[in-house]
Amino acid sequence: MLIRKMLRTAWSYKAQFISMILMVMLGVGMFLGFNMEWASIEHNMFSFFDDCNFADYRLVSESGYTDDDLGKIKNIDGVTAAARILSVNVDVKDSGGDSVALAVTTDFSVSSFVLIDGDTYDGESPDGIWLSDRYAAENDINLGDSIAFTYRGIEISGNVVGLIKAAEQMICVRDNTQLMPDFKTHGFACISPALYESAVGSGYYPQINVISDLDKDTFSEEVNRALGKTTVILTKEEDLAYSQAEGEVDEGKAMGSILPALFLLIGLLTMVTTMHRLTAKEKTQIGTLKALGFHDSRIIRHYTSFAFFVAVVGTALGVGVGYAVAWFIMNPNGMMGTYMDLPEWRLVLPGFCIAAVALIILLLTLIGFLSTRQMLAGTAADALRPYTPKKMKPMLIERTKLFHRLPFGTRWNMRDIVRHKARTAMSMVGIVGCTILILAAFGMKDTMNAFLDMYYDNGLNYSSRIFLSEGVTDEERREVIEKYDGDCGGSVSVQIEGKTVSLDIYNITHDKIRIMDESTKKIDIGDDGAYICMRLAEQFGLRAGDTVTVSPFGTDDTYTLRVAGIFRSVSENIVVSGKYAGSLKSPYTIDSGYTDTEKGDIAASGVIKSVQSKQMIMDSFEGFLSIMDTMIYMLVGGALLLGIIVLYNLGAMSYTERYREMATLKVVGFRDKKIGRLLAGQNLALSIVGIIIGIPLGALTLSYMLKTLASEYEMKMSIGAGSYILTVLLTVGMSLLVSLMVARKNRKIDMVEALKGQE
Repeated sequence: MLIRKMLRTAWSYKAQFISMILMVMLGVGMFLGFNMEWASIEHNMFSFFDDCNFADYRLVSESGYTDDDLGKIKNIDGVTAAARILSVNVDVKDSGGDSVALAVTTDFSVSSFVLIDGDTYDGESPDGIWLSDRYAAENDINLGDSIAFTYRGIEISGNVVGLIKAAEQMICVRDNTQLMPDFKTHGFACISPALYESAVGSGYYPQINVISDLDKDTFSEEVNRALGKTTVILTKEEDLAYSQAEGEVDEGKAMGSILPALFLLIGLLTMVTTMHRLTAKEKTQIGTLKALGFHDSRIIRHYTSFAFFVAVVGTALGVGVGYAVAWFIMNPNGMMGTYMDLPEWRLVLPGFCIAAVALIILLLTLIGFLSTRQMLAGTAADALRPYTPKKMKPMLIERTKLFHRLPFGTRWNMRDIVRHKARTAMSMVGIVGCTILILAAFGMKDTMNAFLDMYYDNGLNYSSRIFLSEGVTDEERREVIEKYDGDCGGSVSVQIEGKTVSLDIYNITHDKIRIMDESTKKIDIGDDGAYICMRLAEQFGLRAGDTVTVSPFGTDDTYTLRVAGIFRSVSENIVVSGKYAGSLKSPYTIDSGYTDTEKGDIAASGVIKSVQSKQMIMDSFEGFLSIMDTMIYMLVGGALLLGIIVLYNLGAMSYTERYREMATLKVVGFRDKKIGRLLAGQNLALSIVGIIIGIPLGALTLSYMLKTLASEYEMKMSIGAGSYILTVLLTVGMSLLVSLMVARKNRKIDMVEALKGQE
């Protein structure tokens, strides 16, 4: 009997049941999807690093390391393996400007790669080249094809014998000016020491990669003792691939704490409100069952089963949505696939998510239990009495003459809002949540566009960047810069209180390099001090006029810099002019030139190592902007769906609660359209209040997301007027759509049944 009643009840309240299931599905789906995303990145990343024997430390020296140096490092207790490494960007011959990061390792057990297709690695191969599979696919290169690279006027040629993926190039970008990989123009390759040394004529290896479980301080002491000098040592956390991947994990965790929390919170609140109203509507049925002799425990189990059913079905669908969201983000052709180059894309469900889903089911079931138990209080006669809302005290405004001059619809809606505070609050939560998500999504796009205008259109005021060779004189470097009417600069790795940052020294005479202050206004780089990026200034509490001490790697020298200003940057760096560096007697080598000459017009020479066009950097943003647009569509779509479900569910509840009132209005002559306008007016008023609250909260949410998820780009939040207008239009449009859907129910009101039902 109770099973049949459960089915009839579920059908009678199908709109409420469907909305509750959808809310639980959305909440669980978002929670699982975003947490699976970062957990999958973490698992696949570390698995990839293990397969490639990713190095824990990197020793760097411009003069290079010998076999004898390598032997000394291997003899350190705690060092598992070590190899001399060369990793440089080289041009692909006859490719129209393509480049690859070319790597050579003297020991394949350190900083190796994963073979996707072709022959296994052979350290003695005289002409074998193992090439990035994605670069090969983008440029129609197959196994057995010949390919040639040029570096410092030297040509290295061979045949593609294997297609690979390398952990060192998991995020394959040309340098830190390029945000997104572009495998059409830049890839990576690995060759044997035999091919490298035969082509170059010598074995120059400026790096030793080490696998060791020693902590950095101990390792540094042992290395300096073994080599007899202070050595530049970088940890794996300072490697671009590792740090960026860790950043993605941290950003995923942060994102997983924002959106899912909002969806779950609204889902739980919707469940509380809906179950309370549903059991209140069923109060007479509960009293009838009690009068027929059903025990309270059985009635409680019966109505609690509704909540349990919603919880189980909603979480089951949510698990499916979670896997779909995670796969949408984490697959070779998905959002992360355009950014990270992984051999395996396995989805991983964190253990705490399973416990969280079980807890959600228990919590939702408990909500149903408590709602039913409240209605069972008292005798069967008490339970048989229909549910009546609490008596409402007159509002203060009702005592004024102004209130009685207001239109009837306004007064009616004001009383209804105050009488049904829980439903009103839930409607506000849904509207505010929808506004926050939509504004944050559009604001992110506006912020990114402003960032691109500021940094890449204005900051990089050149057409080509010339990378200069290491083994040439300063005079030869300056001749090249003067030949192409360019500016020049060099970078020195320095430490601030143990933190490694880049000291960038520029000689600017043609306005090719610009930096922007915190207000995104151009700063003229003066000769009276250093300019500190915002992250470093915040971390070390620096302001204009302060001083900071830096120590270059490989020396015991220290330099005290006066802080002349704070600027926005995409990397943690300090900028000074060449004249200021000269006043400090800080040595540096010019390594780059910046010119308006197009890349194709720059002649190859032994002084020029490679050339990068600004357009290549800009082209790489297409993938990044595509990812961002997809995220915006997901956020806006999810926000609108969230708002529609919440408002429709509450609108349907409002309809059942005011069924008798609307029947009375019809009896006294109100037409369906007039009643519909009354309902729409209340929703519109709540929407306006919700938008007023939601817009500043959306801006705060965007600010938090920028600081948490994109702090490395030091973006300035920017929300255009169009985004505000579109947010308002979408939110109000959603509210009016729901009002129209609910208002159509007015045609089905049975006036006689409604007015006689409670007698």
